[in-house]
Amino acid sequence: MKNILVPIGSSKSAVNTLQYAIDLAQEVDANVYVISVFQEFSKAGSASKLNTVLKEDTENTLEKVVSTVDHKGVSVVSHPIKGGVVDGVERFNKHVPVDLMVLSPRSNSVRDEVYLGNTTGKLVKSTNIPALIVPENETFKQPSQILMAFKNGNFDKKRHLEPLKKMQKHFGTEIQLLHVETPESDEKMKQISEDLKEISASYKTTSNATTYQGVLEHFQSVNPDMVCVVRRKRGFFKKLWEKNVVLKKEFFTSKPLLILRVQE
Repeated sequence: MKNILVPIGSSKSAVNTLQYAIDLAQEVDANVYVISVFQEFSKAGSASKLNTVLKEDTENTLEKVVSTVDHKGVSVVSHPIKGGVVDGVERFNKHVPVDLMVLSPRSNSVRDEVYLGNTTGKLVKSTNIPALIVPENETFKQPSQILMAFKNGNFDKKRHLEPLKKMQKHFGTEIQLLHVETPESDEKMKQISEDLKEISASYKTTSNATTYQGVLEHFQSVNPDMVCVVRRKRGFFKKLWEKNVVLKKEFFTSKPLLILRVQE
């Protein structure tokens, strides 16, 4: 885990999210990159001056946030990026390979019933980068236990599990596996990859209507420091992720949420 990316919006939690990322980076010896995206207007007429103002405002926001946190000796580099947030992150990822995005649940939304706001939901849904959702006011602590819930136990490439392996290596984290069998599960999905078995401290199967219901049923018995789920093109919360905004009544955890990405 060499490069951690922290996209920030107008949320008051930007400072807290960045500090969490820095604290994590210090532990795993990673670099932190902070970006904020601004939308350019057509360069015709007075729009050119407006674009200059927008860029300066974005730079000022970044400078204010970066100057507020404790760097703890970690390399923290900030960049204003023009364009859409997804395109901006993907362009950045081409130049600096990102191992993990650390995100606030709601970068702009102030609606209390919202778990993941539009920007965060869009990044989770539309990029192929593992994401760690950090609850508001959460301070970093080494995760001693992670509850990993999944429906499909097949992980074809070792790199898909890399964030979990890093947690286990650096913190001695115990990975508690919860294999949720739903009405959609077939025999292949009920299998489990050897790479996943190797990092597990325990393995449990359960039958539920959805992965989320499996998490709710077993959360208290594990009492994890972090929850991990898998975002597949045809898997976890397929219907839920069709939209960007995720309400708390649809999915919610008060713990940091690690979302692994698996291409299919």
